[in-house]
Amino acid sequence: MMNFHYPNGKRYIPAKKEIIGRKKEKKWSYSNRGMTLEEDINETNEFYLERNIAVIHKKPTPVQIVQVNYPKRSAAVIKEAYFKQASTTDYNGVYKGKYIDFEAKETQNPTSFPLKNFHTHQIDHMDKILKQGGICFILIRFSLTEEIFLLEAIHLLTFWQRMKDGGRKSITKEEIETYGHHIPLGFHPRIDYIKKIDYLLNSNK
Repeated sequence: MMNFHYPNGKRYIPAKKEIIGRKKEKKWSYSNRGMTLEEDINETNEFYLERNIAVIHKKPTPVQIVQVNYPKRSAAVIKEAYFKQASTTDYNGVYKGKYIDFEAKETQNPTSFPLKNFHTHQIDHMDKILKQGGICFILIRFSLTEEIFLLEAIHLLTFWQRMKDGGRKSITKEEIETYGHHIPLGFHPRIDYIKKIDYLLNSNK
């Protein structure tokens, strides 16, 4: 098992959370084909890139390798590594001259999205993007219903502040439906979030 450490030296321990994981016996629909949210977004970004629609990529996570084992001459196994810096958001790029920055999250909770899935430095990063006039948002997938929503960072910051002020530690699905934008799962591209960005750009004119 490979060990990761944060820049402060503390060992990275995955939090007990409801995101990312899927039930082993889940029956996938034809439209989903068992793809993860990240795979769907990466496929969508490739679609945009090939057609010169937008240039958006997943950010690499810089790590420093400190221990490597060589069980075979032709193979190397990384046993321990450190995150060189705390991660911010998952994706960034440019669309119509606008800087795009967003995070992708998934939850198996059918009625709400836990804010514990975010870290303070991610929220601070999103706040800075907004202050510079960039387009910042999160893509949320409710795994059990296979629903995907785009929620603008400005609303996420409001819900985060509510939590800091002693309010609920999650965003209800009703709030996401009210303030977010539903994205139907398509075939090619899989998650056409650019259409929602076009809507937001036109709405702010």
